[in-house]
Amino acid sequence: MTVHLEVAEGVGTLRLDRPPMNALDVATQDRLKELAEEITRREDVRAVVIHGGEKVFAAGADIKEMQVMDHAAMIARSRALQDSFTAVARIPKPVVAAVTGYALGGGCELALCADFRVAGENAKLGQPEILLGLIPGAGGTQRLSRLIGPSKAKDLIFTGRQVRADEALALGLVDRVVPAAEVYEQAHAWAARLAKGPAIALRAAKEAIDTGLETDIETGLAVERNWFAGLFATEDRERGMRSFVEEGPGKAKFL
Repeated sequence: MTVHLEVAEGVGTLRLDRPPMNALDVATQDRLKELAEEITRREDVRAVVIHGGEKVFAAGADIKEMQVMDHAAMIARSRALQDSFTAVARIPKPVVAAVTGYALGGGCELALCADFRVAGENAKLGQPEILLGLIPGAGGTQRLSRLIGPSKAKDLIFTGRQVRADEALALGLVDRVVPAAEVYEQAHAWAARLAKGPAIALRAAKEAIDTGLETDIETGLAVERNWFAGLFATEDRERGMRSFVEEGPGKAKFL
């Protein structure tokens, strides 16, 4: 298997394992989708870290595999390609990408599917598809522009240039830059903290934010309103408010 799932103390680690560069071939894409759907179902996984290892996150698609595909073959494959990444983006739990080394093309697009990105000082990110006569095909044109804005996204996509961690941080492409040796540890700590939070409320917050970004504000407000009211039927809401009244803020422990 080219992607592994390890679960400990509520945190699931999705580990890419296709040396030397974690190229995202068809088998890896399909495995990502399979594991993302498993994570969605599993109650023991409350937060997720996506990690490529100490040296590289993912250097992109498998170009040799793609080179032999013609128009008809890619029409048949392109939906499955997008679906695999969308499955990761729609995991209804907090997801953090731990980015070391290269996160290019499909690797960058996979990082964009996370809610939060911790990058090592050695990280290089970009969407170099234009240099192959292509455009990003796994969500890059959509998720990147939503994250950093259309003009900055067009700069990266039109030129295909790579950005180092410090520029990625300035652009808003990553959220934190740390020494490369600390990337997984810090990403895991972020996920572990959220794994102790109220699972249904976290799911509600993620869905409300993501839906709002994809639609008009009235629809987004309706989603927020429905989730907000619905959470009053949960045990976590009762537990959180009772703790606040009896013990003060920030001391509730959720199951």
